[in-house]
Amino acid sequence: MIPYGRQDIRQEDIDAVVEVLASDFLTQGPVIGRFEEAVAAKCGASHGIAVTNATAALHIACLALDLGPGDTLWTTPITFVASSNCALYCGAKVDFVDIDPKTYNLCPVELEKKLIAAKASGRLPKVVVAVHLTGQSCDMAAIHRLSEEYGFRIIEDASHAIGGRYQGAPVGDCRYSDIAIFSFHPVKIVTTAEGGMALTNDHRLAERLRLLRSHGITRDPAAMEGESHGPWYYQQIDLGFNYRMTELQAALGLSQLARLDEYVSRRHELAARYNSALSKLPVALPYQHPDSYSAYHLYVVRVNEAADHRRIFEDLRNAGIGINLHYIPVHMQPYYQRMGFSEGDFPKAEAYYSTAISLPLFPTLTEDHQDTVVNELGRALG
Repeated sequence: MIPYGRQDIRQEDIDAVVEVLASDFLTQGPVIGRFEEAVAAKCGASHGIAVTNATAALHIACLALDLGPGDTLWTTPITFVASSNCALYCGAKVDFVDIDPKTYNLCPVELEKKLIAAKASGRLPKVVVAVHLTGQSCDMAAIHRLSEEYGFRIIEDASHAIGGRYQGAPVGDCRYSDIAIFSFHPVKIVTTAEGGMALTNDHRLAERLRLLRSHGITRDPAAMEGESHGPWYYQQIDLGFNYRMTELQAALGLSQLARLDEYVSRRHELAARYNSALSKLPVALPYQHPDSYSAYHLYVVRVNEAADHRRIFEDLRNAGIGINLHYIPVHMQPYYQRMGFSEGDFPKAEAYYSTAISLPLFPTLTEDHQDTVVNELGRALG
């Protein structure tokens, strides 16, 4: 089986993790701080807060922005469920904005229409989560302009997009957002096995994120209520969580980060080969906005006929091609339908879902394997 994505672990990664295993710290040591600083510096952000996974980062990002009962978060239907579940964890409500049919990202035009209607009914969102699907940035300048007019906060779910660029600047620099989130799952651009990070330029938000990832506990006398009782003393001043990354994960991430540009460049080479090889087949190739340099976490094609979608998908799986589908629209999940969402609510997202296929794409994908993918797709298309 040729998988749709996989990690690339080299000897230097193993050596970095073994070095930590032989050190004094397996958790809450110096390597986490170095990893946070390296990612923040790479992306041009002021602060990095490493956590157990991107879902945890989304959760505490919402809490740091004071999302709670009575509030609403909007995001795209075409994402993993974590992008909306994070609001539910906080007791808030969720709604969705339909996608741009070219980029498949949250559509600023649809967002503006929905904001106009929400303002008239007094139901504006407190937070919008902009998901950079497949590694291509949303139109963050347009979303930010709308946030200034309508007063919502912005989280970039950049789980797919470390190493990408928007308007020439790194994704994650938070120029147009309050907080940006990365994932380091094994199929993402770089991995820490499991892991995530929140980036921000706001010192106050960074301190709140650090507090929330570690039980809401502080050892800083300046942050405590009342006087410190001695050098052993700590206080829980908020309701936080155990979302701490380990030293082993951070060491792996630091080693992987050194190859970030190499990985993204290789993904672009493979995407260009796909574009050339698939150009004569009856599929829609991924559109790349001129303002965006995608990290190319995913390479998504769309078949012409929804009626053939399942057959083509099954033919490729049966041929040993580990294709996937990113994603089932969140509002079509049973849990969300019990909230009142229905099929037909977001037609562009549903049209995408009915024809989309994620082809294998990862840095160690060989050209021979890629040619096999192309040939099998051509055969399946007839």
